[in-house]
Amino acid sequence: MAEAVGVVAESLAGDRARAARTVLDQVVLPGEELLLPEQEDAEGPGGAGERPLRLNAGSRSRGRVVCGPGLRRYGDRLLVTKCGRLRHKEPGGGSGGGVYWVDSQQKRYVPVKGDHVIGIVTAKSGDIFKVDVGGSEPASLSYLAFEGATKRNRPNVQVGDLIYGQFVVANKDMEPEMVCIDSCGRASGMGVIGQDGLLFKVTLGLIRKLLAPDCEILQELGKLYPLEIVFGMNGRIWVKAKTIQQTLILANILEACEHMTANQRKQIFSRLAES
Repeated sequence: MAEAVGVVAESLAGDRARAARTVLDQVVLPGEELLLPEQEDAEGPGGAGERPLRLNAGSRSRGRVVCGPGLRRYGDRLLVTKCGRLRHKEPGGGSGGGVYWVDSQQKRYVPVKGDHVIGIVTAKSGDIFKVDVGGSEPASLSYLAFEGATKRNRPNVQVGDLIYGQFVVANKDMEPEMVCIDSCGRASGMGVIGQDGLLFKVTLGLIRKLLAPDCEILQELGKLYPLEIVFGMNGRIWVKAKTIQQTLILANILEACEHMTANQRKQIFSRLAES
């Protein structure tokens, strides 16, 4: 079955091979083959010195290329496996290569090591808490994975509490494991989230947009109302303002900003500021 899928993908990719630099920030479809310019000029399927992207670090490669979500290595080629916009991040040294991924509107979250997420404690089994993170199975959280926690000084965690933490183990063959401390043993803002506030869910694409360094939405929200806000890479947002009305307004704005233009968003903020 896997071989048949590979043959079909290969045939589709050969018919629709496109240069990656010409489709950045554009929609790509499953089965397409990405072509990148090689360091040495040579004629290939893309023409004009373009050859199929080679992921092996060799003398002809410009730099190390990392495949992100939505892309899959098939031999020496890079195939698109999800429908979405192609994104690229240059490496720090500017030596070529970098990270390529497909920004898609994925609904179900897949745990990734290092991601900071918001979970809900659903059960306690011995010294382990079971936390719902929106994935295919709950994550485990040890009572010792909190700042200052010992066998005698246990954290006050109850079923139903909201937990902000990060993954230290996340792969398809093992149960995901969370902690609420960093590499130095500090909480760094992680732990049990306050009882007040509102928790709601948005798309994973919107979370990545809000966490981007050049995102202006959070700055505009901060000028509108004083607030506390926590973002989880699993598509969950916790927000708290001075009043319930302000909290609901902020939640509605965050949910709607994914489909609003900058001018529409500014008009809404100006109206709320005047009211």
